[in-house]
Amino acid sequence: MGKSQATFGKKENEKKRLKKRNEKAEKKEERQANAKKGQGLEEMLAYVDEDGNISATPPDPKKKREIKTEDIRIGAIRQEDMVEEDPIRKGTVTFFNDSKGYGFIKDKLTQQSIFVHANNVLQQIKENDKVSFEVEMGPKGPSATGVKLDTE
Repeated sequence: MGKSQATFGKKENEKKRLKKRNEKAEKKEERQANAKKGQGLEEMLAYVDEDGNISATPPDPKKKREIKTEDIRIGAIRQEDMVEEDPIRKGTVTFFNDSKGYGFIKDKLTQQSIFVHANNVLQQIKENDKVSFEVEMGPKGPSATGVKLDTE
């Protein structure tokens, strides 16, 4: 009987493993030969310019700005540091549909379009009316509540 095919496959697999091992060793030697050893401190330094970009050249001392340490804020703004804004806003009704029961108000300060539902309207309103209202965050964004005609 002849030799089994399994021995031929084993020999081929062993050849492939040796070839991979040799290629890996050659690549390692090539990397070591091309590696820069003993770089000086100047070649390893990186600088940050006035725009926050990393560069190889040092920044221009003429463009240096003084920053006060108390102006540097680390972390988020605390609740007590935030300025309280007036919860009652003023605006103009840009669209209101009585039959569908909703509309939009354009905020006077932010020029933002705010959704208003008929259930949140205290007095009858129509388009181009000046109104005062409060803003709550609804499921789809800001929503006006307590909407009433502005007497001013």
